[in-house]
Amino acid sequence: MAPGGTVVEIDGRRLTVGNLTKVIYPATGTTKGEVINYYADIAPVLLPHLAGRPVTRKRWPDGVLAHSFFRKDLEVSAPKWVPRWPIPHHERTVTYPTADSAAVLAWFGQLAALELHVPQWLLSEDGYPGNPNRVVFDLDPGPGVGLAECAEVARAVKDHLDAADLWSVPVTSGSKGIHLYAPVDGTRTSAEVSVWAHAIARAVQSRLPTLALSQMKRALRDGKVFIDWSQNNGNKTTISPYSLRGREHPTVAAPRTWAELADPDLRHLEFGEVLKRVAERGDLLHRLLPASGVTGSPPDDSLAPYRAKRDRHRTPEPVPAAGDPTPASTGDTFVIQEHHARALHWDFRLEHDGVLASWALPKGLPLDPSHNRLAVQTEDHPLDYGSFEGMIPHGEYGGGEVTIWDSGTYSCEKWRKDEIIFSLNSERSAGRYALIQTQGRQWLLHKMKSQQPHQISSISAAAATSEAPSAAAPNPTGATQPPTSKPTTGAPAIAVEELSPMLATPGVPGDVADAASWAYEIKWDGVRALARVRHGRVSLFSRNDNDITKTYPELAELASLLGGHEAVLDGEIVACRESGTPSFSLLQQRMKLSGAAEISRVAQQVPVRFLAFDVLMLNGISLLGKRYTDRRRLLDATGIAGEFCAIPEVLPGSVAAALDETRRRGLEGVLAKRRDSIYRPGKRSRDWVKLKHFQDQEVIIGGWRPGNGKRAGTIGSLLIGVPADGGLRYGGRVGTGFDDAMLDQLATLLAPLRRTASPFADVVPSLESKDAIWVDPVLVGEVVFAEWSDNGRLRQASWRGLRPDKEPGEVRLAPAGLPGDEV
Repeated sequence: MAPGGTVVEIDGRRLTVGNLTKVIYPATGTTKGEVINYYADIAPVLLPHLAGRPVTRKRWPDGVLAHSFFRKDLEVSAPKWVPRWPIPHHERTVTYPTADSAAVLAWFGQLAALELHVPQWLLSEDGYPGNPNRVVFDLDPGPGVGLAECAEVARAVKDHLDAADLWSVPVTSGSKGIHLYAPVDGTRTSAEVSVWAHAIARAVQSRLPTLALSQMKRALRDGKVFIDWSQNNGNKTTISPYSLRGREHPTVAAPRTWAELADPDLRHLEFGEVLKRVAERGDLLHRLLPASGVTGSPPDDSLAPYRAKRDRHRTPEPVPAAGDPTPASTGDTFVIQEHHARALHWDFRLEHDGVLASWALPKGLPLDPSHNRLAVQTEDHPLDYGSFEGMIPHGEYGGGEVTIWDSGTYSCEKWRKDEIIFSLNSERSAGRYALIQTQGRQWLLHKMKSQQPHQISSISAAAATSEAPSAAAPNPTGATQPPTSKPTTGAPAIAVEELSPMLATPGVPGDVADAASWAYEIKWDGVRALARVRHGRVSLFSRNDNDITKTYPELAELASLLGGHEAVLDGEIVACRESGTPSFSLLQQRMKLSGAAEISRVAQQVPVRFLAFDVLMLNGISLLGKRYTDRRRLLDATGIAGEFCAIPEVLPGSVAAALDETRRRGLEGVLAKRRDSIYRPGKRSRDWVKLKHFQDQEVIIGGWRPGNGKRAGTIGSLLIGVPADGGLRYGGRVGTGFDDAMLDQLATLLAPLRRTASPFADVVPSLESKDAIWVDPVLVGEVVFAEWSDNGRLRQASWRGLRPDKEPGEVRLAPAGLPGDEV
């Protein structure tokens, strides 16, 4: 026996289960053990409908007749093998579980997470909500109607789906009504699918005005079936097919046949019946799944947008059908096609992953490095398009004459979602180019020279004359594009001596979620500094313009790393622990030194590094008015990489991935920078947004201190601890995050627990213990916090609430752990 339960093995995972005889459904006597068994048995058909979707759980820890609650965040007690996915919301990032095995479903059952709710969209490769691959209509009966009326409305909705050539299947929800599902191709956003579903709901209401209702108003629902089309909204979730329901009986959201819906005795099914049906009939919803299988990934059909815009019977362009084999190719071809549509432009196409990645060039290729050109990304084209010439009929998409201007092969140095570097091999277009995404579909096409450090002067000159996108540059169909990026001029001329760092504003991941518009850097825990390199000497100035050059003599290597070039660099001075993570307390040992001998001695013990993340001036050229992407490209070209100075990486992928990576590495957070932003010295700007990590930690209350002012007569702060070395280790105070009701509850619970001595194994600082009221350490709560200090205290802790489901012996350290702890 394991403490608190029995260890079982499911799908190769070890899971502790307990209280298996606890009754969850009193009306039928169904126990927790039976719930766990159901989820383990139904896993083969349930998991495919959960795969690739974040799972919100509705839990009934004390059975369906007691209190229930929704849970989005992954429980802190979750086994390490439960897959998790952080998703930015407006207020904070929520880490959801996903389900990939019967073991995860059994763990849900152990928590009495009876209902599993998921959105209609799948997580994309970068971790963000993708487009929905299914549409759902929730047919909700109002007072006076039931399943028979829902079935009638379902058939009316089906007629509209049939007209759109969409297969559909009904699901009795296990609660009150019927859900109706149909697969969609994944090319439309949640908002677009929701609008389309709303139009169908209105049409059905018009057809069945006395029975169907498409409006949200509850006052209108008597005697009617509400067609809830809003379940397709990207922020909404629906009970998953095959999920249990928290009703009086253990009913299930069960797929049904259309013939069954005609049964006047149609009813909801319980879990035993559903298991038997699945054994006999398999999954009636199998056609909802991606064609590639049960992976949860969107179907791989990058040509779907291309086909959607063209009719093969009306245009001579090649229009392959879905599933057609890809023509044989060398994989390295390119073509430039002159396109006389409503506005003349050139279509630039690079072969990549079996298609032609495509951009429209309103002004053609750049002729030299001093003139960049706008490139507007269009849909991928089939490989056959590389040899297409002809007249697209007027009235069709892209109508006009197409001729091949140049073609050949190319060699690729880098291919990322936001940057491509390549060389064209042909007579007319030979050269080295970079495509750099600036915002959304807009890219910048730059003809490059070698970017070695000894050629920085020519690169910076090119950046100084970067061509901003035209305010009325035509797109491939001749329409004008509104300006979407800031101009590259307009920053005030500031003398080197007057420069001060640009500052970031606090934000949340949802503010910076568009990776096409934002770059994600590491937020370092150190001292901000500007490094001015001139005549082979390095001068360092703090954010307050204090000269700190002598404090950090090792950073003089920056001059030699720049190879004689002059520059003003923005960066952070950090000191790192042996693990490689920055430590501000270590850096403090360097900050207050004065004598050269003392500085030299301590520098041997606590070396620092200058991490340069921006360049403001280069060889006498101001870069303040240039885009971040241009400045960053020039910074990377310097090649700064020494023992004490370096250029930190830009984190790839989404903001969720960046946050996950910095959290994994124990770093402070992420600094998001708008790709088209200019540098604003001394200004706090929304173009730079800082996202700091806050972690969850279960804690044990060991005492409290009386409050003052508005909190007089009640609790001012709690003294909390965590288990360590067989005792209770003091973790600091938490005085925020409470409301009045919470304070009253805590006061009532703590009153009978008073004791005379501190329960903490270590000494609590006198300033924090002088008026402390100690209590027996039996109450468990949860806090969010920024980080552990080097002396083992929680920094910026805020109270989240009590954890009545936890015993003190179950409290474990959060993944970051305490400084020096093995985790």
